[in-house]
Amino acid sequence: MALLIVGLLVALFAVFTVLRAVRIVPQARARNVERLGRYHRTLKPGLNFVIPYIDRVYPMIDLREQVVSFRPQPVITEDNLVVEIDTVLYFQVTDPRAAAYEIANYIQAVEQLTVTTLRNVVGSMDLEKTLTSRDTINSQLRGVLDEATGKWGLRVNRVEIKAIDPPKTIKDAMEKQMRAERDKRAAILSAEGQRQSQILTAEGDKQGAILRAEGERTAAILKAEGQSRAIDQVFQAVHRNDPDPKLLAYQYLQVLPQLAQGQGNTFWVIPSEVTSALQGVSRAFTEALPPSAATRATSSDTSEAQEEIARAAEAAAEAVADAREAETTSGPRQLSAAVPEPAPFPDLEKNHQEA
Repeated sequence: MALLIVGLLVALFAVFTVLRAVRIVPQARARNVERLGRYHRTLKPGLNFVIPYIDRVYPMIDLREQVVSFRPQPVITEDNLVVEIDTVLYFQVTDPRAAAYEIANYIQAVEQLTVTTLRNVVGSMDLEKTLTSRDTINSQLRGVLDEATGKWGLRVNRVEIKAIDPPKTIKDAMEKQMRAERDKRAAILSAEGQRQSQILTAEGDKQGAILRAEGERTAAILKAEGQSRAIDQVFQAVHRNDPDPKLLAYQYLQVLPQLAQGQGNTFWVIPSEVTSALQGVSRAFTEALPPSAATRATSSDTSEAQEEIARAAEAAAEAVADAREAETTSGPRQLSAAVPEPAPFPDLEKNHQEA
């Protein structure tokens, strides 16, 4: 039984020794090996063998790119304002031996180096330049960190400023400034809009006035041309037909009733030529007409002409009577010319029968 127990212990020791001699390293990882207290080698990814109880294998070191976000750090700018800056660091271990033996804790070392470099860079800028020069700050930080961490077996790929937080009073002042700038731009845009609107309105009014003036000018020209043609045609027709004073007197009698038809007429101007017109009509009714083509018309045409002449004479008599009645009821009225009392008409029936 004692030999059996010893054999089992030896077998277990052998198995444990073999297990300690075989080390498997994952991809993108590395492990440092010390032999008798001194650095011996770095285990590569895959299957590796070491001497048990003589070689000491340290924990794995990640060779992939790592991202570290540091706590906000207070930084004083050139204009003596305290701002808090958050940074994000992207780095990669390129030499596992240097990362393990050149620096005790490379993460803490990188953080402190980032803070000090950031204070040096931002300390030479004012607040406004700090807020608008992130790329410049990132480039300077990366250059300083990459140079300092090279001997530690690290490579700094990128340094990004995640946030820059000025004091609350500065934030309020910046918000007021931005609000004032926005109000200014809005006022400028509104003024520009009103200016453009007024310019367009004025141009539209100008074009409308020009078009209306052109239209009125064209209408006046056309109206004048129409009146000129009408007068010319009337003048030619009058001279072509050679009217006598009797026809003109007849026209006076036709227009005379229209002068007395106004409802609110308080001032009625009677031309002085009306008396001579009435005398001419009277002579025309009393005198015999000369023989002409009109006097040789048929009996029906003669009767129609007589009826028309009678109606015109009656209308003239009524117009004169209305004028006298209006003058007697409303008092004396101003006349444009002295109107003598027309002579009484002769017996129209007798003259008509004689005609």
